[in-house]
Amino acid sequence: LLLENSGRFQVVFSLHDARTLLEQTEIFMPRLLLMDIDMPGINGIEAVKLVKKDYPSVDVVMFTVFEDDEKIFRSVMAGASGYLLKKTPPDKLMEALDDFVQGGAPMTGSVARKVLQMVPGKESKKEDFDLSAHETNVLQLLVKGYSYKMIAAELYVGIDGVRFHIKKIYDKLHVHSATEAVSKALKNSIV
Repeated sequence: LLLENSGRFQVVFSLHDARTLLEQTEIFMPRLLLMDIDMPGINGIEAVKLVKKDYPSVDVVMFTVFEDDEKIFRSVMAGASGYLLKKTPPDKLMEALDDFVQGGAPMTGSVARKVLQMVPGKESKKEDFDLSAHETNVLQLLVKGYSYKMIAAELYVGIDGVRFHIKKIYDKLHVHSATEAVSKALKNSIV
């Protein structure tokens, strides 16, 4: 109801379990799926894997009550583009989804911290990704969990400027999402 009534999103289908998820995805080809973890039959983490295998362009944001490390890690590794807790206030949820539409990777603050703590120590071999100073600044803010809007405000640039730099960062790091960029940055001691 929140999404429907916002006027900013169109809900094309809603399911109480994942049994018909692939068929519905084939029919409607949504840009984004909000997925719970605890569902009857196929759990949400397995469902993410199925969706990403058959429809890699469809993004999945986990929307769940679970904030334990294992479920967060397994969701991200399965291909989730974000991880929001159901206790997120409605205005923050809408802001996170708006951020997603603008290219961000929505994550509840406590979840972002856990994701960063899951990344192995900085013993990994440091590669040179040839990031400019500005790209490094943007990446540092991404690692801190800043949204595109927050990065723009911090660096006094427009959202389009942030998107431009993040696209360059993704290209140079050979990644496709903010979560992958943050992980690679930490693994390679870039920031």
